[in-house]
Amino acid sequence: MKPLSNAEATDVVKESIIKIIPDADFTRLLPEDRFRDVLELDSLDFLSLVELLTEATGIPIDEDDYPELTTLADTVRFLVDRSAR
Repeated sequence: MKPLSNAEATDVVKESIIKIIPDADFTRLLPEDRFRDVLELDSLDFLSLVELLTEATGIPIDEDDYPELTTLADTVRFLVDRSAR
């Protein structure tokens, strides 16, 4: 697995969210907003997001990692950091 750039990780997160919420409005989502609240992701949607992120990146995401996936910025940072390992 090659390290992800911030732009690549952002694209992966947004593409994954769009698979769950096709009409997701990213213009309302600031990098530090809790996207589960702004985009109204429920628990099952969030688990789907975790699965899609793992599929797209090959990065295993454990339940212990969930607190690091609360905002777009946090999720991008998590993916970039993990992909660099």
